[in-house]
Amino acid sequence: MLKRVFAAPDPGLLRLRSATRAVLGIGVAVAGCALTGHPLTAVMTGGLAALLALFTVTDPRIRDQAVTTALLPVVGLPVLALATGLHAAPGARDAAFVAVAGAAVYARRRGPRGHALGVFAFMTFFVTQFLRAVPAQLPELCSSVVLGVLAASAVRFGAWCFERRLPPPAAPVLPGGTGLARTTTRQAVQVTVAGTFALAAGQLLSDERWYWAVGAAWWIFVNTSARGETLVRGFRRLVGTVLGIAAGLVVAVPLQGALLPTTVLALACVFGIFYSAPVSYSWMMFAVTLLVSLLYGLLGALGPALLALRLAETAVGALGAALAVAFVLPVTTHSVTDAWIRLAVRCVHECTTTAMRRLAGDETADPAPRAAELEQLLARVRMSLAPLVHPLSPLRARKARARQVLALLDDCAREVRGLAAVAADPYASHDARLAAACWRVEAAVHALEPESGPGRAPAPAGPGAAPRHPGAEAALSHLDGLERALSGLATPLRSSPRAPLTAV
Repeated sequence: MLKRVFAAPDPGLLRLRSATRAVLGIGVAVAGCALTGHPLTAVMTGGLAALLALFTVTDPRIRDQAVTTALLPVVGLPVLALATGLHAAPGARDAAFVAVAGAAVYARRRGPRGHALGVFAFMTFFVTQFLRAVPAQLPELCSSVVLGVLAASAVRFGAWCFERRLPPPAAPVLPGGTGLARTTTRQAVQVTVAGTFALAAGQLLSDERWYWAVGAAWWIFVNTSARGETLVRGFRRLVGTVLGIAAGLVVAVPLQGALLPTTVLALACVFGIFYSAPVSYSWMMFAVTLLVSLLYGLLGALGPALLALRLAETAVGALGAALAVAFVLPVTTHSVTDAWIRLAVRCVHECTTTAMRRLAGDETADPAPRAAELEQLLARVRMSLAPLVHPLSPLRARKARARQVLALLDDCAREVRGLAAVAADPYASHDARLAAACWRVEAAVHALEPESGPGRAPAPAGPGAAPRHPGAEAALSHLDGLERALSGLATPLRSSPRAPLTAV
């Protein structure tokens, strides 16, 4: 798992830059709250607000990101007031927490903005339980939230807005019956059921730390759309928590809240959260768990018994999520995964044709945004196929075929990245052999369509095919690689209906 974090592609060093900026933004937020005289609990709240503002806001355009960030306190402060106001009324507090959890998931139907606002609302309620906040603390907590969001905004949109030089990414969305609206409605119901179970079982374990079970159940549903994905995510959360607790015993417990080393390690955990999140949920959870252990140390509440309780509460939350996806409106991964794979293949085709237009002299054609979209689609394919390629999966034949699909799609992505790089060369002018190769790629794509015929015949190269420019030779190599990878996908994707590739 660790190798995957550092060996995974990082085009434009976006993960590295995002993680470094997060450390800077959260550091500024924490420093600002501390320098303005806020107590420790409010400083933590401001740091969390900055973390969420940097982590959850994913709108494609910078202007939309700024609007969403500005709306975070608008949603979070009323929830903060509600949560602190219900501190002395456990029954009403519990009902409100479950309602906020369900509403936060339902809000995802509004796209990236709804997702960010929903996460912020849920985590605002959560942090009041973590800090045991009471109404008297509300003014300082509200001001720290505003300061945290302002600090994150100043760094993200002012000091270091590296996205200004990048094309806006296209967020992949599944069409049809598996679309966003239907998924969020189903998951809102599942989260409400899972949260209720986790809350009741968590309180049996602890009257004080029950909220960890609800939090674990809720976060398992983030960025999943089918039963298998959710189950695997729950398993990975548990693995990351176990590793983080082990690290907490070795690192955080001996420190016992010593300010300087705790602060340095906390910022390292922040970097780990942002750097690992796109590629490894387990390592992200490791960093989150270690960070929480360090924060408990600052609060003077850390000990082996507390870490053991954290593990038990996480297990309860994962169990609640598993039961909910298994018995409440369950959806298998077959149709979802098939749709993501088809979208990825279509994106490969669009990347190829855009690159060929650029090579032919069309300066308005830029394959880079499509290549970035392909990376997002492949991430979704990997998530959907995770139940099959998991080491504990007993379906050996399907596991082998799923791995074959992933390997071939990775080959496609590598060739597309290379083709996009060649297309950026202004001297790699068009070559008749490139047109023929592009036709062959198009035919391979058509052959993968569910109801396609034999595909279109490749265009002949013709006499006097080309001056052999190095850029054209490199483009030909990438197109040939694409054709081989797409042709190889025909076998696993057109297999017998009796053994569907992605059925779970």
